[in-house]
Amino acid sequence: MAERGTPTRGMDDVDAVTRAVLTASRVLVAVSARSLAEVEERVTLPQFRMLVVLSTRGTTKLVTLAELLQVAPSTAMRMVDRLIAAGLADRQANPDNRRETLLRLTGKGRHTVENVTERRRAEITAIVERLAPGQRSALVEALTLLNDAGGEPPADAPEPYPLGWADPSAERL
Repeated sequence: MAERGTPTRGMDDVDAVTRAVLTASRVLVAVSARSLAEVEERVTLPQFRMLVVLSTRGTTKLVTLAELLQVAPSTAMRMVDRLIAAGLADRQANPDNRRETLLRLTGKGRHTVENVTERRRAEITAIVERLAPGQRSALVEALTLLNDAGGEPPADAPEPYPLGWADPSAERL
């Protein structure tokens, strides 16, 4: 086994790559948790996922939101109720189909997503700045390959599938 910070020989070994990705995912989860710390009394990680989906998709049907987050519509509705109570989202009946509920971010919800994302970006930037330029290039290449294999578009894509939980064929309002 390689020492910490030392590349493992035979990096084509699936187990070695899996271990490295799992370790990196712990770093990213910690960054995510810290970025939510300021709003954690109002927003849980699953609720933040919902805010990000609403931020990237705009006004969305409840059933579509539930599908994107891979939760039951009743679970999505409970999450929405909490976000509405916190002033981060609102709902309205679909004027084209009164049986459907449409959801969207409020200004406060959009501001929350922007602030949490900016804190996350700043912390990731600080981590990346510790790498040498050649290491940064190698990391971009490796993560691009990983993202492509996982079906995740770039973070700055015009309409990303939110956080890897979307079905590209999902109905869009």
